[in-house]
Amino acid sequence: MNSRVADRIATGVFVLIAVIIIAVLVGLFGFILFHGLQHVSFKFLTTPSSNMLAGGGIRDQLFNSFYVLFITMLITIPLGVGGGIYMAEYAKPGKVTNFIRSCIEVLASMPSIVIGMFGLLMFVTLTGWGYTILGGALALTVFNLPVMVRVSEDAIRTVPRELKEASLALGITHWHTIKTVLLPSAFPVILTGAILASGRVFGEAAALLFTAGLSTPRLDYTDWNPFSDVSPLNIFRPAETLAVHIWSVNTQGLIPDVKDVSNGSAAVLVLSVLIFNLLARWIGSLIHKKITATK
Repeated sequence: MNSRVADRIATGVFVLIAVIIIAVLVGLFGFILFHGLQHVSFKFLTTPSSNMLAGGGIRDQLFNSFYVLFITMLITIPLGVGGGIYMAEYAKPGKVTNFIRSCIEVLASMPSIVIGMFGLLMFVTLTGWGYTILGGALALTVFNLPVMVRVSEDAIRTVPRELKEASLALGITHWHTIKTVLLPSAFPVILTGAILASGRVFGEAAALLFTAGLSTPRLDYTDWNPFSDVSPLNIFRPAETLAVHIWSVNTQGLIPDVKDVSNGSAAVLVLSVLIFNLLARWIGSLIHKKITATK
């Protein structure tokens, strides 16, 4: 077999793999949207869920999903990027650094149910908070932190060293070089890691099941006082997210339209993830152009 034939075979194999991946993705999305969009309506999105009667919606679960995501990423991104900066720029090669990296890899491979049990012990029982949004966000932070650290570290290491050396040669401090040269250059990769981590938050159910709870109190969306018991912004209240709601409806649901609610919720969850990813990438591209002064 000559090199030209081998090249054509390899190209065909990789094209086939790409087609299979796209077909699986399109088929999965198509199946979920085909069975779910017919049950999605404005009423379905703006009415609270029901435990007994048909016709309930997902208003509170949809809001909880985005709110838990916001709180989680508010904690995860600074810690993850800070950890990546330390591992890439400050950590000296040695046993301590290798031990830290091993701990990060072990934590990244932890099953979500184990993180949920840890969160139940730490953020529910020991703190005395009970089931709360904050407890769920902290558990998901433990779940996503290794991903953000590794992505941030790799992104910073892939920045050409000539940029760093040129900045240091001008007399700029190490931290200022990181802030003005390395982070802007690594921003697109870090953004990709943040989007991947946020996608895990959207679809996570096991960890939130033990930390954020299976119920949502009656909320008053006109009350934006975060210390009020009925405020949707209160981080010390239970919060059933959309992924947990889908699991709960399918396993414990007593309503007559269980299948309709489940299919509609799944379609909304998929579309929410898709819209969030597109918006995050668009906003990220605007930020990247601004901080790097590119058009």
